[in-house]
Amino acid sequence: MRALLMKIEQAAGLDRIGDRLQRSVQRRISSERVRDLLHGVWLGHPLHPVLIQVPMGAWLSAAVLDVLPGQRRAATTLVGVGTVAALPAAVAGANDWASLSRDQRRVGLVHAVANTVGVACYAGSLLARLRGQHRTGRTLGFVGLAAVGAGGFLGGHLAYKQAAGVNQAAPDLHRISAGWHPVVDFAGLPESTMVSRRVDDVPVLVYRHGEDVTVLLAHCAHQNGPLDEGAVISSNGHACVVCPWHGSAFRLTDGTVAHGPAATDQQVLRSRVVAGVVQAQLP
Repeated sequence: MRALLMKIEQAAGLDRIGDRLQRSVQRRISSERVRDLLHGVWLGHPLHPVLIQVPMGAWLSAAVLDVLPGQRRAATTLVGVGTVAALPAAVAGANDWASLSRDQRRVGLVHAVANTVGVACYAGSLLARLRGQHRTGRTLGFVGLAAVGAGGFLGGHLAYKQAAGVNQAAPDLHRISAGWHPVVDFAGLPESTMVSRRVDDVPVLVYRHGEDVTVLLAHCAHQNGPLDEGAVISSNGHACVVCPWHGSAFRLTDGTVAHGPAATDQQVLRSRVVAGVVQAQLP
């Protein structure tokens, strides 16, 4: 299984299809507001893993009812609920997938194909049940459950092995030792200007706003991009740094994600000024 997953990650032949689909998804979901909604920026957490709980729960429950007597109507209802709920989950997943790196998109493409087969089986299962062909409906349901189970396995590989959708900057916190660390002289900090420094060899951004100072990790939460090379913009009245890799924007005053594809906030360190020196420590 490991060898198969590695082959999928390295299957450059999938890029021809994946690159075209990526451009298509980006064209169809062109609104930044819609993309942020689907990424889960408003939630502070990727939306796709939340949405998939409904179809998976409904389909798994339908499979249990299918082996029990007298539960045809309930099983049919659950198959229908799961099939309808799969559509918004698929849209959110496609939106996330389009912002991934190529090796992640390869696995994500196979993940999507498996889930598409599963949804098609469940759509056929629902149609068969509504026509009274419950044996066919059950068979298609079990095949569909196997397909979405395989898709779920690949989704787990994306999240846990390839770190898709997770806060990739968080491991930097483990490289910072406990206690307060001197970062920069406060007097030397320009107002409303992003400054790059290091804490225990971990790159951080220092931003002064009035008498307050924010120290946040410099690796982007989305794909570990170099925020210290990003542009500073104004978004809804807040100064934000934009990742040069995929365009995620974070408020420099508190690390809050302003625009995706990042769905989680940028990690901020605790900071203080002692004897004219900005100090930082783990949150």
